[in-house]
Amino acid sequence: MTSDYRQARYDEALLVERADSRKIEDNPLPSSIAREEAPKIPDLPKHEVVRYFNRLSQMNYGIDTGFYPLGSCTMKYNPKFTEKIASHSKATDLHPYQPEDMVQGTLEIMYELQELLAELGGMDSVSLQPAAGAHGEITGLMIAHQYHKDNDEERKEVILPDTAHGTNPASVSMLGYDLVEIPSEDGCVDIEALEEAVGDDTAAFMITNPNTLGLFEKDACQIAEIIHEAGGLLYYDGANLNAIMGKTDPGAMNFDIMHFNLHKTFSTPHGGGGPGSGPVGVTEEFASYLPVPIVDKDSEGYHLNYDLDNSIGRVKGLYGNWLVLLKAYTYIKKKGKDGLEEATERAVLNSNYLRKKLEPYLDLPYRELRKHEFVLSGKKMKDKGLKTTDLAKRLLDYGFHAPTIYFPQLVDEALMIEPTETETKETLDGFTEAVASIIEEDEEVIGEAPHNTAVGRVDETKAIRDSVLSYKMREE
Repeated sequence: MTSDYRQARYDEALLVERADSRKIEDNPLPSSIAREEAPKIPDLPKHEVVRYFNRLSQMNYGIDTGFYPLGSCTMKYNPKFTEKIASHSKATDLHPYQPEDMVQGTLEIMYELQELLAELGGMDSVSLQPAAGAHGEITGLMIAHQYHKDNDEERKEVILPDTAHGTNPASVSMLGYDLVEIPSEDGCVDIEALEEAVGDDTAAFMITNPNTLGLFEKDACQIAEIIHEAGGLLYYDGANLNAIMGKTDPGAMNFDIMHFNLHKTFSTPHGGGGPGSGPVGVTEEFASYLPVPIVDKDSEGYHLNYDLDNSIGRVKGLYGNWLVLLKAYTYIKKKGKDGLEEATERAVLNSNYLRKKLEPYLDLPYRELRKHEFVLSGKKMKDKGLKTTDLAKRLLDYGFHAPTIYFPQLVDEALMIEPTETETKETLDGFTEAVASIIEEDEEVIGEAPHNTAVGRVDETKAIRDSVLSYKMREE
């Protein structure tokens, strides 16, 4: 792999700038809701529109075109058969208000997916409603809140380790809890710090295992004992489930509540804002708190159950992101138990192989063995007056998307890398060769990268402060 990579670069005007807007003489809408000016709809021949979007796609980077090693985001290549099934008219032409007896097949799939996810997570019941991982987190915390309220307890604190997944603190704050962050010891939960932090105000402890450093929390059962003795609940963030799937599960670690990231673990394109899905699983004690409806089965068939005694109510309109659920169901059924376990094994193998290959060039904090992802430090680059961000941008010139950088913050100049189970040895070797080559390059070349992409180095501060989010804003 060399820096001969060149991304397509076209000078593309917006479609609305390529043709006069079509005149709309008679607006059929009432004047109270009609726009004063006709919308700018360009009147262009079909082949011009097709060429336009094809050229834009060539200027883009995606998982179909290259390696995407974003740590903790699991940007893996997903098989196309799930997309094909989800695009079938029998899936897309459904209406959420159809009578139950007309959608028995759909309800059967949802019921079986609930059961499959419960088995994979070691849980007893699952709700498919939440629309994303963070949405699952909020749902889980709402369950914990309602549970404590029903026990006449007003617990105000949620504890997080400093290796917590990025959305956890936001979920805690959005529900009005006080956040208590505890430090790590050698990259894992500091048991003494946890014991000092736990008290009568502890509502829950949120953690993912392995954590965001890729380290397995070997004291998980002891952590659960500490939290439960204090009357708190243990919440499992399913962001890293693909590192343990088929080997162990959150139920075996005594977690009470968890969410699954179907868009990370079970074959849905991830990124660009969705769609996602974050089903929530619970042990038997909390099954009656799940959002309604869930899908149940009786002698007459499948039906939507709205009758859960302690339910927190709806957390989303209707029944969840159906097509994402269908993709996950199809993927799980196709892979089977052995296939899912193999995916976990390959994810961990790829992670440790790439970690070992990169260690001569970057620093590795904490112990060596990792699970599905690992975090390196680019602090050596400071000797050349460079930062991790410079390495990340230069990688684009070699045809690789950059890994996650500067997270987690407890690692100086962090690079968080997750190769996923789908990448080949040749791809991982090529990525290593690119990093090795960049480390030896002139600092000016690295510091001004990228050079070969459709867009050069972006002024990120200006982009945040002066964002142009629509055509109207651009005109103004």
